[in-house]
Amino acid sequence: MSLQRKVLLGVGVAVTIWLVLCAVAGIIAAEGVLHPARRALTQSDEARATEIAENHHAALEQVEISADDGTVLRAWYIHLADGNGDAVILLHGQADNRAGLLGPADLMLRYGYAVLLPDARGQGTSDGEFATYGIMEASDIWLWSKWLAQAQAPRCIDALGESMGAAQLLESLKMEPGFCAVIAESSFANFREASYDRIGEWFDAGPWLGRTVLRPVVEFGLIYASLKYGVELSQDDPAQTVAASHIPVLLIDGLLDNNLPPYNSEMILAESRGRNPNVVLWEPPDAGHCGAFAAEPAEFERRVIIWFQDHQVFSRM
Repeated sequence: MSLQRKVLLGVGVAVTIWLVLCAVAGIIAAEGVLHPARRALTQSDEARATEIAENHHAALEQVEISADDGTVLRAWYIHLADGNGDAVILLHGQADNRAGLLGPADLMLRYGYAVLLPDARGQGTSDGEFATYGIMEASDIWLWSKWLAQAQAPRCIDALGESMGAAQLLESLKMEPGFCAVIAESSFANFREASYDRIGEWFDAGPWLGRTVLRPVVEFGLIYASLKYGVELSQDDPAQTVAASHIPVLLIDGLLDNNLPPYNSEMILAESRGRNPNVVLWEPPDAGHCGAFAAEPAEFERRVIIWFQDHQVFSRM
């Protein structure tokens, strides 16, 4: 065998091994993404929710709905007898449950809002085999908004989501859920971009690594999710959905966020320019991932409440 053929054979073997390793890594990554850890709802969570409701003299209800595929979704609904007539849906992040949004719930109740805190499918006490980061959850959120509209008839329905919940919320805008306004903290711009971030984190590098050398890992993972579970994660694109919507969106992303770096929200804002003028970005300089309230509680409260109050008329025009 000539030297040239030996070199070509060696290169071919190396590339094959590399692609096999990327495929294995992609499959492992896809399984982990689709099956995040499920945080159980504890007695402590229940006690905290009860305490917050009692502090506001509000009623706490356990509610559930069935998704389009029959999956049972569960939530808390906390409402005041003399509220302001508006309601807010609060959506938690990955590997969390509804209790993770009790802080914002307490804030909203202080201003008279009713709050609905769902467990996302496959999380908390909601049924579901896996998480899809907005592909299936968009319809779930639309159904929750429909439940609120029919069962409680609030004047305005708003929504706030964090991390995974933020991306799911933004994806739900394609369903035209009738929100007056929404707030998304630490969302990803699209699932591919989030995948590049995650791969970069594996090696303490930036998303450039996932976009270049390790891109086959992302592609194999997306193909695997599609073939095995029928989930087209490549279509998960909050940036495009926001740009095509008319609903006012406040994006929040701390400049210290190294989980989903703030360029994700900047991409969403940039995509919306000239298409959806009702998109605003706040980047608190000392906040990390979903850390705006902890870093700047007074400013967070001011911006959130003003955003919802200023857009009450929008939905009724």
